[in-house]
Amino acid sequence: MTRVARLLLLVVVTASCVGCDQVTKSIARAQLAGRPTISLLGDSVRLLYAENAGGFMSLGADLPEPVRSLVFGPVVAATLTLLVWIALRNRALGPVQVAAVALVIAGGAGNLIDRALFGTVRDFMNLGIGTLRTGIFNVADFAVLAGVSVMLVTSHREELQRPGRDDGPGE
Repeated sequence: MTRVARLLLLVVVTASCVGCDQVTKSIARAQLAGRPTISLLGDSVRLLYAENAGGFMSLGADLPEPVRSLVFGPVVAATLTLLVWIALRNRALGPVQVAAVALVIAGGAGNLIDRALFGTVRDFMNLGIGTLRTGIFNVADFAVLAGVSVMLVTSHREELQRPGRDDGPGE
């Protein structure tokens, strides 16, 4: 895969995902903020608006503001920059892996935009059955999860297909 093709894939996936994330968050804020939870599909999907000052599952929300701003601002931005560099420079990554990295970048960027504009991340979805439920999340969070999942699956599959691999018993 050429560097230009890699860049184009990275830009298209990232821009599409960030756009989708920001549009859905704007709709959620306009339609869900201050209103009761909307239950769909037998309560397996709940739509509700929440603002999260922390990270995943509100991790870090109780940190002092200067620390939280540093961790969720420049540190995240530097990490996203590193991921862009890796996606563009690592020739071993195929199109699926580049797209997976782009999803992680897009998710991080979508939530970074929220923090820059609103000081918190806008969340609005909750999935589950009965008492077994996810936390409240957004499209950016889902993109990160999807990207990491694809990277794990493809790296595991490549490991299994590596020539010379022998997993026979007793060896």
